[in-house]
Amino acid sequence: MAERTRLVTPFTASSTADDVLRGHDLDGVRALVTGASSGIGAETARALTAAGARVTLAVRNTDAGSAVADAIARSSGRARPDVAPLDLADRASIARFLAAWRAPLHLLVNNAGVVTGGLARTREGWEWQFATHHLGHFALATGLREALARGAAERGGARVVAVSSTAHMRAGVDFGDLHFAHRAYDPQVAYARAKTANSLFAVAATRHWARDGIVANTVNPGGVATGLQRHFTEAQRRSLDAAEAAGVFTYKTVGQGAATTMVAAVHPALARSGGHYLDDCQEAYTVPDDAALAEHPHGVKEWALDPVRAERLWTVSAALTSAPLV
Repeated sequence: MAERTRLVTPFTASSTADDVLRGHDLDGVRALVTGASSGIGAETARALTAAGARVTLAVRNTDAGSAVADAIARSSGRARPDVAPLDLADRASIARFLAAWRAPLHLLVNNAGVVTGGLARTREGWEWQFATHHLGHFALATGLREALARGAAERGGARVVAVSSTAHMRAGVDFGDLHFAHRAYDPQVAYARAKTANSLFAVAATRHWARDGIVANTVNPGGVATGLQRHFTEAQRRSLDAAEAAGVFTYKTVGQGAATTMVAAVHPALARSGGHYLDDCQEAYTVPDDAALAEHPHGVKEWALDPVRAERLWTVSAALTSAPLV
């Protein structure tokens, strides 16, 4: 895969979401953030609201989401974000959310995520992490395409941000066994596959939607201690500790973790350019699929940017998510 000129910004791993948004007036921007009841999602929603955006928090726990919305309104002095129920592992929940959405949309942040300690499946039999991180967000984004197109027509472009992870370096998408029907379940491999899928979605979404003024980019927020780790097994915790000790990541604050999302959301160079993978507020360098994670903690593997794999995943995902609800 040919290396293109990488995006460079003045921001770093220590920059915060507020640093990136300083000087940006987002008045009139309608933004939707999934998983915004805690952690990076809540910080993303807070920073966007403080910059003037009208934000909707799409959350499983609406009580927690409402508490976050109240806190954002108090701290920012801006309009209180809206709160809407959304369970990305439940196709009926996604359908209800989409049926209720009416407004043009200028920014979609696919932030929500889960980590399981063992194999869990949705009603369809889909592996839970892949279903939540990728298939749920795929169904949400494709269902909001017309809203994004209307948003793009209003403001000269709309953006989608897919939140991935350094974990994508551990595994590509296994098209022969998307849901662990044939191999022993490993939650870390499952998470890695899902995070690769997030990046491939951004590559394909830009290809499919750029003519409507919609672009999608992927971000790695870095290591941030959030509720995502609450279901870790002891083996997963040891693996995380080992990765930190090896220098794969250094823990960030939630403000620093949300900074790269803000680069994808507002940087002028990304207004019409998608399919990029950003890390520490810069575009990551591409490494071969056999590259070692410890040697390239800020790289992106070819399998996460490959347009052929991206299109194949798009086709498979469209078929799965468009099947009738039973």
